[in-house]
Amino acid sequence: MASPSSHGTPSVTHRALHYFWGVTCIQLPMFALDVAATLGYVFFLTFANPLIVGAIVDRVGAGGVAAEDVLPVFGPYIAALVAVNIAGQVCSKLQDYACAKLEIRAGYELGRLAFDTLSNQSMTFHTNRFGGALVSSTQKFISAYSLLMDNFTYSALPTASTAVLTICMLAPLAPAFVAVLVVVLAAYVAIVFKLYRKILPINAAASAAQNRLSGELSDSITNILAVKTAGREAYEQGLFEQANQEVRAADSKRMRRTVKTGAVTSSLIVCMMGLAAVFIAGGNAWFGISAGTLVMMFTYTNSLTGRFNMLSQMFQQINRSFGEAHDLTVALDEPRLVADDPDAPALEVPAGAIDFVDVDFHYADASAQDAVFRDFNLHIPAGQRVGLVGRSGSGKTTLTTLLLRLADLTGGSILIDGQDIAHVSQVSLRQHIAYVPQEPLLFHRTVRENIAYGRPDATEDEILRAAREANALEFIERLPRGLDTQVGERGVKLSGGQRQRIAIARAILMDAPILVLDEATSALDSESEKLIQDALENLMRGRTSLVIAHRLSTVAALDRIVVIRDGEIVEDGRHADLVDAGGEYAQLWSRQSGAFLGNE
Repeated sequence: MASPSSHGTPSVTHRALHYFWGVTCIQLPMFALDVAATLGYVFFLTFANPLIVGAIVDRVGAGGVAAEDVLPVFGPYIAALVAVNIAGQVCSKLQDYACAKLEIRAGYELGRLAFDTLSNQSMTFHTNRFGGALVSSTQKFISAYSLLMDNFTYSALPTASTAVLTICMLAPLAPAFVAVLVVVLAAYVAIVFKLYRKILPINAAASAAQNRLSGELSDSITNILAVKTAGREAYEQGLFEQANQEVRAADSKRMRRTVKTGAVTSSLIVCMMGLAAVFIAGGNAWFGISAGTLVMMFTYTNSLTGRFNMLSQMFQQINRSFGEAHDLTVALDEPRLVADDPDAPALEVPAGAIDFVDVDFHYADASAQDAVFRDFNLHIPAGQRVGLVGRSGSGKTTLTTLLLRLADLTGGSILIDGQDIAHVSQVSLRQHIAYVPQEPLLFHRTVRENIAYGRPDATEDEILRAAREANALEFIERLPRGLDTQVGERGVKLSGGQRQRIAIARAILMDAPILVLDEATSALDSESEKLIQDALENLMRGRTSLVIAHRLSTVAALDRIVVIRDGEIVEDGRHADLVDAGGEYAQLWSRQSGAFLGNE
């Protein structure tokens, strides 16, 4: 996350405007209607009314009108007033309609932009951020557009048009007054802009503090079971309190600066009204200005000062909008660490051979000296079942991460049937690899949706068959609504073994030519593990399979076992041969009590 000192920089503000203008351009006709309706509303209700009333005052001042002549003389003025107010109200309703339509469509487009960008970012991007903070930033980004559009429609554009129309309509009638008014207005705008520009980084810092608070809350609630079972409620409350204090401090700082700025702008408004009072009092004596024109001068200036009095609040809200848009704007601008080539072709997997060729890799937030792999080479023939074993941190899971292209290599290449995975589309790559991680990845959806996630077009029979082969059908049928039972967030309503069997059923249904199992049976009891091993034997038959396991009995019957230590292959062969060799694998095997080779 950017540091507070970088919050609110003009470049980020300009980028936020770029995104907002982009979604506005999608509906330019509606934006044009919004502008036209706003200008019409201001003209008819703020300027046309006083213009007609001023004409009435001048007509009254020119001489008395008999009672019977009131309607003939003032009838056209009355009709004009009615027509002007009808036109103003129509414009007002069109203004509301156009602004609402703009915000609804923009909210849809910005939400889609945010989701598309975040969902296509690398795993490195997501592992370095709170999920709750990203959700909060997205919501604030969309709300920021609505707040900006409201300010543009109801404050900025009416204020600007009021200033222009006041100058244009009074210049021929009171040029001296207009000249002084222009100087005061220019000074006001310059001072307010300068003052509120200084508030921008304060607003961004306050918004970032709010996002951190959301992240802390999300992190604690998501892991509430760990909090309760460890008795760490007080600790989590302390973290939340600290984040909450930061929010209060940031909001207080923003409030103090805003109040000080408001005091300065209010002083300028008082000066502007004092100037108007002087000219209105002496306008007739000094410049021969008529009573009707003096009424217009007062009304226009009063409307203008009213608008400018709201300018302080408008700048505050605009600054708040850019502050709340800051974090997601930075995220949207962040380059993708893993990106497809333009027009990248789809991967074709006729066989499923895998080659790791001179692979170099270190994580984006690590130095080259801390590389996980250097000149790593491994050939896996099509259809071979390979076990990857080694101590924690040896690089086993990282190898599957690279195969799935959740991160890009820093050197070398990975080939599938001779095709470099860096130059094929990521979607097609992952559609050809069924992945079952150690921690089951389940959505807060039905069992049916979770099993069919990789193949949403699967039939009922296919889903049931996959569940049966994963040894999951028996417990699914006992659930309150069977396949239509909601599993809760991350599958919290199911046991660990049940969640893992749902994930295995998903992989079975996906029927991909390449299979990756990362400790896929670690959450199962011994009886379930035996049944699942039988299912996995059928699943792996004829498929290229990479199986990561700490329990060596899981991989003992595979075609080949590769032992990795510190990113290097130290042993490679069948189980029996490796045990006889007396190397690292034999040591690992001997340490696991009860280890045996059922299919040796």
